[in-house]
Amino acid sequence: MHARFTEPLRIADLAASPDLCNLTRRLCFLSVFNLIAMKIKFKRLDHVQVCIPIGKEAEARGFYCDLLQLEEIEKPAYLQKNGGFWLKIANIQLHIGMEASNCISKRHPAFEIEDLEHTKAFLQRNNIRIKEDPPIPGFQRFSFYDPFDNRIELLEAE
Repeated sequence: MHARFTEPLRIADLAASPDLCNLTRRLCFLSVFNLIAMKIKFKRLDHVQVCIPIGKEAEARGFYCDLLQLEEIEKPAYLQKNGGFWLKIANIQLHIGMEASNCISKRHPAFEIEDLEHTKAFLQRNNIRIKEDPPIPGFQRFSFYDPFDNRIELLEAE
């Protein structure tokens, strides 16, 4: 219950009051779901997972390990039955998982790199599909797609 209310809030009350300010909306959410706010102390990004269709591991290794020169690392034995593989990329891991279906999505990892234009030229020479992305403050960027339509964004500080 919020201090200004004498009865518990209901979802219907929230729907009937679309003009609530953001703070009140957040307090209502916490009250309705009986949650306690907490600041999570994130330390770093550990890994990103993208998915490929079942049966395409060899093609994915050709793209990620041979073309992009990423280092494959050992996947825990108990997860190997699921297929896919893990890679080391900078100070995180890129997990290549397998799914029965492959749908195009906005989900993507973004990696800060050096020499963005040289990298783009390399990918274009290898017929890798490029998506031009508008710059964001302080960064130039573009995205490319692996053979399975996973989008991977690359950025470079200006």
